[in-house]
Amino acid sequence: MAQIITIARGMGSGGRTIGKMLSEELGIKYYDKDLIRLASEESGINEAFFGRVDEKIKTSFIKRGGVYKGGVIDPSSKEFTSDRNLFNFQAKIIKQLADKEPAVIVGRCADFILKDREDVIRLFIYCDEKTAVKNVIEAYGISEKEAGKLIEKTDKDRSSYYKYYTGRDWQNAMNYNICLDTSRLDYATCVKIIRGYIDIISG
Repeated sequence: MAQIITIARGMGSGGRTIGKMLSEELGIKYYDKDLIRLASEESGINEAFFGRVDEKIKTSFIKRGGVYKGGVIDPSSKEFTSDRNLFNFQAKIIKQLADKEPAVIVGRCADFILKDREDVIRLFIYCDEKTAVKNVIEAYGISEKEAGKLIEKTDKDRSSYYKYYTGRDWQNAMNYNICLDTSRLDYATCVKIIRGYIDIISG
């Protein structure tokens, strides 16, 4: 079995739910927003700083580029609490978790951060707009119009964030081992497909 499963996901696709189901199915840890807490504890930087830039990048940064190359900035530097260093600390935590034990890790460019490891399965979960809107309305209790705007903004933020730190296109299938469309597949079927893939590559 692969040690680490990373999940990139479109807003409203059910990627988080599939991640939790995989975690239970395989009996391994699940990490999502708790990566922010762990990075805060590791760095000593207030958790609120991490929350403000979680899978988002400032518009003014997008054109400048900044592919992640590893390491963290020294605490004496004025850049210690910069967006880049907040990402660096999250990346450090993701690497530590991957070294420690099997886990499901959602978002935050984990597929790229762990690109040099052979024991990683990289997933992309997506769905059509109609399905995404339906799921977001059910999850947040908002109107169809509000759901559409939230999906558009969130996916745009995730795409820009991924491009900035990896230099890659977030929706490019070549970045992933498996891409699953939850407008056609229910979550349980997705888990079965992923589990089957794990069994095959594990021999």
